[in-house]
Order: sequence, then structure tokens, then C-alpha cells
Amino acid sequence: MTRMALNDPRYFLNRHVQWLNFNRRVLEEARDLGNPLLERVKFLAITANNLDEFVEVRVSSFLQRIEHGSTEIGSDGRTAGQELQLVSAAMQVFVRDQYRCWNEELLPALAKQNIRVLALSGLEPKASQTARVFYDRRVSPMLTPVTVDPSHPFPHVLNKALCIAFILRKRRGGNGKPYFGVLTVPRALPRLLRVPSATGSIDYVSLHDIISSYAGKLYRGYEILGSAPFRITRNSNLYLEEEEARSLLEAVDSQVTQRRKGEAVRLEIDAAAPSEIVDRLVSTFELDESLVFRAQGPVNLQRLFHLYEETPRPDLKYLPFAPRQIRIGHHADSMFDAIRRQDTLIHHPYESYDAVVNFLQTAANDPRVLSIKQTLYRTSSDSPIARALLEAAGKKEVTVVVELKASFDEATNIRWARSFEDVGVQVFYGLAGLKTHAKLLLIVRNDPDGKIRRYAHLGTGNYNPSTARFYSDLSLLTADSEITHSVHEIFNFLTAYSEQPNYRPLFVAPRDMARNCVALIERETRHARRGRPARIIAKMNALTDQPVIEALYRASRAGVEIDLIVRGQTSLVPGLRGVSSRIRVRSIVGRFLEHSRIYYYENGGQPEVYLGSADWMPRNLYERVEVIFPLKDPGLCQRIYNEILCSYLSDTRKTRVLSSNGEYSRPQPTRGRYRFSVQDYLMGVAAGSDDLAGTHAPKGGGVVYTQSLVASALPLSSQEPATEDSENAAV
Repeated sequence: MTRMALNDPRYFLNRHVQWLNFNRRVLEEARDLGNPLLERVKFLAITANNLDEFVEVRVSSFLQRIEHGSTEIGSDGRTAGQELQLVSAAMQVFVRDQYRCWNEELLPALAKQNIRVLALSGLEPKASQTARVFYDRRVSPMLTPVTVDPSHPFPHVLNKALCIAFILRKRRGGNGKPYFGVLTVPRALPRLLRVPSATGSIDYVSLHDIISSYAGKLYRGYEILGSAPFRITRNSNLYLEEEEARSLLEAVDSQVTQRRKGEAVRLEIDAAAPSEIVDRLVSTFELDESLVFRAQGPVNLQRLFHLYEETPRPDLKYLPFAPRQIRIGHHADSMFDAIRRQDTLIHHPYESYDAVVNFLQTAANDPRVLSIKQTLYRTSSDSPIARALLEAAGKKEVTVVVELKASFDEATNIRWARSFEDVGVQVFYGLAGLKTHAKLLLIVRNDPDGKIRRYAHLGTGNYNPSTARFYSDLSLLTADSEITHSVHEIFNFLTAYSEQPNYRPLFVAPRDMARNCVALIERETRHARRGRPARIIAKMNALTDQPVIEALYRASRAGVEIDLIVRGQTSLVPGLRGVSSRIRVRSIVGRFLEHSRIYYYENGGQPEVYLGSADWMPRNLYERVEVIFPLKDPGLCQRIYNEILCSYLSDTRKTRVLSSNGEYSRPQPTRGRYRFSVQDYLMGVAAGSDDLAGTHAPKGGGVVYTQSLVASALPLSSQEPATEDSENAAV
């Protein structure tokens, strides 16, 4: 039989279904009895937040493409319409499973811990009185009931706002005609109200239950025939004509305001809603039935974050974790001297992000520092990074490239951009048509020896100390002249579009990153064909770029052993005979969000390690300014391999393995083997112990243990001859 071309649609999984599979892995954490109970509630809330963003951006994109008559076909051979049909069906199943988790698993488990979410009708007298006083004093003054009629049009429903719909009938007159009422629940009000309990339990009642119960006070003169809470999700994509905009900042600001009023994409509504209400809402918002989701519980499960945050039960949460503090020098001269002598690698959140903040703050206050340049993609609303840049502005040259189009962080970035401009910071917004996603900080300093040198921070994650506490990322502090020179050239590219032929030793998208990534894979392919050591280990958030996937398939055919640690979506199909039998794909979902990007190449026995901000996705490789950088220090490369990559490949507790049918499953435990959690292990390393997780990691052994476990736990196909001909059989 003839071998099929590597671009055959059967060799590619649908990336959107695979994203939903990632969210299902998060849902599995909500169902995992090994996780603390309130953390399980939090994981369920995270799935709801993730699904919101998926609908706002991805599902909206399907609808836009369908509306514009797009005939584009994805790598898996599907059109936008076919993708929407596939995804909407998968979403329906997922939402059903979310509510099963809440109703059948979490609610009973919470009740056993004396944590209850009760109906208003079932409250004790004192609790009922608390709810009534709360309604009269806090809720009622903020409500604006609307009865829809010719003089009162259907109110505009804001994106993701909780609303309550009513079927009404006038008590006098009206000829029995039904009316439609709509009430928007103010976002400033808590969605769960804690009420007193005579038995000492922790009791809550939902806000929409309180409002619905007292709705008669709002609609006096009407009989309420039926009601239902609902929520509309709208298209939240930004549609900018950047080349035409006089001010990108003003254009983005305007679009962010309009986002709340975008086209309706999804309706979530209580499963018990009367059909008259559902039909009216579907008609009003012009929604397809496939995008109507009936909730068997709280309409917005994301609000369960409140339950997690407000319930005073630390015994039902993860034990607090304090990252290891990394101190680089005791003052400016010693800090810069230390970085000049040796590159510093910091692994977050296991090692504190304070070292990065201190690097910038020290530079901001150091009179020897002449200039600071930095990119900002996402940062916190009260950011010490941004405050340090503001403080430095009056003392030295400060340039900041702010990405205004960072999805769902636009408003925060606009506020910081205006604050920077007010104090004289040179603010740029990157390049038209390209998001600036690279994580770069460049400091120019007149050192005590009279030489002017550059120092840089390059990272895999955002300049956000808040998320750095639970995102897994890597930071490099370096004074390497080649790297810092290239970082300088990238800033020139961002501020003046001064493009260089290349930015070696860095890979820069969209200039040469895609080409270089494929070239490194092809180099491993050549090593394998010549009988040299050849292996690729890559850790990323997503893998969907077709040229990269085809290069990995060719490498597998040639005998390259490939381990991919992909947190989210992947289009690559592993384990196909004749195509990808040497490729293994796993995903790890746990306490911390896996966010670092690491690319390891065996390179014929001379390993190379690259880190960066880019996944192997088209948007990262062609539509953003991204940077991948090498680790030059052999000791740091060895640390990446031993302490990090081998440990991730050893995980048997939070790992799910992708099969060729597109489904993920947990590896079967081996009798007598420890259930090893890489995140628990790395917390133990940070705390100075390999045994923080008890039975999850054996005492002693540390790095040696993980390497030996990799060798025995992974069913590598190295027993087969490492030649191209070993995989010539057709699928």
C-alpha cells in the first residue's frame, strides 16, 4: 500500500475539540477525590471561566466565518460550519457533565462538611430574616425591573450579566395578555449570600433565588406566572482596522466598550425555565438551538469562586506554599556583577518571582542605569513592575511596549499606558497587525569599570507577579553580549520597524521562528538517519501548526524519539504506525497552570535547550512578535533536563496520555510503584526536600530517581531499528 501524504486530514485532530478535551481534564480535577474539596469547587469554577472565553472568542469566530461565507478548510478537513456543529455538540455534553459534577459529587461532599447551598424556602427563620434584610437594604435599591411593551423595548443585556426573565399577567385589565419582564442583576452584588445557621453549618443562599422570591415587590399589579435566570454571552473579539486608526489606544478603548454589546453567541438558562421564556429569548437574540444551554443548577458556575474564597475552611484547601526566595546580590553593583558572571535561571512558582521584580526595582533606583526597555503583555492592575517603571521615568530613559490587544486584559493595559504617558515614559503599541507577546526586559548600565553593558530578562510568562504564584514559568537573567544585543535589536524592530536579517541567537516571530523551529526538528531527523543520538522533548501550551506537525511526523519516521508535554490543544495524532509511532503526547493538569515553553534537542549527543513565549501554533509563529532563546550555560541545560523535563515525563499522578483516537487517559499505575506528582516534587525541591508530597515522591534520589523512572516508565519505541524504513508500513 502507498504511504499517504503527511497533510492528510486523518493525521490531524480538530484543535477546538482538543481544547474542550483540555477543559475536560480540568473538570477531572474537580472530580478527583485526591484534591481538597474546596479546590475541587475552584476547578469547576475554572472550567466555567475557560468555557466563557472559548465561546466569546472561538465560537464567535466560527459564526463570523459562517456569516462571511468562508470556505476555508482546517487541517482536519472541516469547514467552519462543520466545526461549529462538532464543537456545539461537544459543549452540550461538557455542560451536562459540569452540572453532574456539581449536583451529584460536590454538593453532597460539601454537605458532609456542613457547607450547604440552600433554597430560600428551606431557610430557618433567622436565616430567612437575614436574606430579607439583605434584599431590602442592599439589593432592592439597585434593581431596575423592566416590563417589555411598545413603550418599553427589550433592554440591552450586557455580556455575561446574570438576568432574570419573567412571564407576567396584569391583575386588573390587560385581557389576560401575558407580558415579558426582564431584570438585570447588578454585578456589584455577591452571587451567594452567607446566612446564619443554628446548627453551626456554613450556609449560603443564591442571589437569584432571593430576587426571584421577592420579585412580587418589583412587579406590583402583576401576577408572576413563571421566571428563570439566564445569561447571554456575546462576541468579544476585537475588530480593528489598525492601519486606518489614528490612535490605536483610542481604537482599542472604543472596541473594549463595544465588546459588552457584541452579537449574542450563547444562551445559558435554568433547565426549569418555561418554554415561553426560552422561545422569547432565542427569538430576541437570534440564536441557534445548538447554542442554548440548560443549566441544572447555578446559571454561572464561575461564581463558585465566591464559595471557595468566602468559606473559612483552610483544611479543605491546598496547604499554603511559600516559593524559595532567590537573592542575587545585596545591592545594585553586586546584583549586576553576579548576573555578569553567570546566567541565572528561575523556575516559577517554585522559586519566587520577587527576584524578577527586584531586578527591575533595583535598576529603576540605580543611578548607574541609563535606560530601561520592557514589553508588557499582561500584568496585574496593581503591578509592582509597572510602578517601578513609573518610578524610573523621572531618572532615566524608559521605553515600554504595551500590547493593547491582549485578550481580556485590554482595559488594564490601557490604564497603565495612559499612566506611563503621563510621567514621560516612551510608550509604543507594537506593530500593526501583530500582537507583541515576547517577554523582554533590557537594562543599559554604566558599570563601575566604565564600560556600558546590557542586562536582560527573558521569560516564558507574563510580567504579572500575581499569576506567577500559580503559573509554571521560567525566567532567565543574563548579560550575555549576543543575547542582549539581539534583545536591543528586537526593541528597535518594535519601536521603529527596523528589521534585521536575523536575530541570532534568538528566534523571532514572525521573522524566522517558524523556519528555525522546523530546521531544528529536521536536524534531529538527519541525526537519526545517520545513527546519531536523536531525541526531542518539547513542553508547551498548544501544538497546532501544520508545518511543525509534518516535520515531527518526518522525524518520527526517521527514528527520532519525541516526547511532547502539551497542556492544552494539539492537532498532532500520536502513535500512528508509519507516521508517528515514536511520538508520545501527554498533558499535565494540577495545582499550578503549566505555562512554560521548553524545547530540548539531543543534537547528536550535544544537547541544546531553548525557552520562550511561543507555542507551536500559527498565531504564535506568524501573527505575533515572539521570542525563543537558547540556554548557553551547560549547567542550566542540565538542570532543565534533569530537574524539570525528566520529572515531567515521570509524572504518574496528574498526567493524561493522548491516544491516536484523540482521547486522553491516565496511565495505569504499576504495582509497587509510587504515584509521582511532578508539581509536588518540585515544591519539595524548592523547600529543600524531595519528599514534600509524602508517598508521591520517594525519599532521596531526587534527580537520579526521575531519570531512572523515565527510562522504565515510558514505553519508548527505541527497540525498533532507528531508521526511516522501520516505519514504512502504511496506515
